[in-house]
Amino acid sequence: MPFLTPNVTDERDALATFAAQQVRQVAAALHGLDPAQLRAVPSASALSLGALARHVLAVCEDGLLEGLAPPEGSTGSVPSAEDRYAAGALLPEAVRPGDTAESLAEALYALAERIETVLRTADPEARVPVPDAPWFPEDLESWPLRWVALHLVEECARHAGHADIIRESLDGRTAYELNALADGARRPPRG
Repeated sequence: MPFLTPNVTDERDALATFAAQQVRQVAAALHGLDPAQLRAVPSASALSLGALARHVLAVCEDGLLEGLAPPEGSTGSVPSAEDRYAAGALLPEAVRPGDTAESLAEALYALAERIETVLRTADPEARVPVPDAPWFPEDLESWPLRWVALHLVEECARHAGHADIIRESLDGRTAYELNALADGARRPPRG
């Protein structure tokens, strides 16, 4: 995964590429973490990298994308109210007992692929229902997909930045280095 977002060809490609790239940046921040680091809260906030990953998964899967294109083979089951609240509120308990850096990164990479598929094939003018959540307007029934995609870029970019800061606080590793390592480089590029 390159550090920079690849060139794009049209609006759909741009929306898909930029949204997916930010999700991949959160996944890269998890590279090489042990269980304690995944759950560590190294700053004044309550953010851990594990809770942040769970939040991005919840916002994208159970939030804005769910109304547009439920995952193939979806059974309609939804996470418990406690899981949704903990992930949505970025609480430490959002990290599940079986979560590992690898399992969360794998889920994020799969999410990025799904985002690319959905956004590259959907009509930017398609209407997406506004999720039932107290922070969304009550007087609005739907948004255009274009708005949803741009909101995903905004939301995930904000959290990719959080992930960078948390990761640097844990062990000093930066996004540039982590992208290289996540791509299989033996060591980060010089400079």
